[in-house]
Amino acid sequence: MSKSLSKNKKAFHDYEVLDKLEAGIILSGEEVKSIKNGQANLLGAFIDVTDDEAFANEIHVSHYKHSSSKSYDPTRRRKLILHKKEIYKIAKEIHEKGVTAIPLELYLKGGLIKIQVGICRGKKLFDKREVLKKRSQEMDIKRQMKKYT
Repeated sequence: MSKSLSKNKKAFHDYEVLDKLEAGIILSGEEVKSIKNGQANLLGAFIDVTDDEAFANEIHVSHYKHSSSKSYDPTRRRKLILHKKEIYKIAKEIHEKGVTAIPLELYLKGGLIKIQVGICRGKKLFDKREVLKKRSQEMDIKRQMKKYT
């Protein structure tokens, strides 16, 4: 059972998720404590690949309140732990037009903090409207069915 620490809910609205990968993430001790306290935000974060290494950018991890260190960058670049095949797959996919890799969720798995990376394609405005319309219709149908049962 994995406990979710932070989710990127906006990602499922703005992107169509093509594939999901699980990765480890290299963090400092105070970052781990801060994330376990729910002080992480994945909004606007993205994954890039440089020199056969994957990095998570713009993940905002707030400063741990009991920490003594004064110089702390909450949106620093954090290295991801992935197999070479997975890194090459991400690199190949993000070089296509309109495809990006973004973090979908931070969660605990066996005492370790893992990150779920999604390879995504951006949705157009009409796609977003269509999804909202379908969801609204399904809710109306459920309401009507509940009335008559």
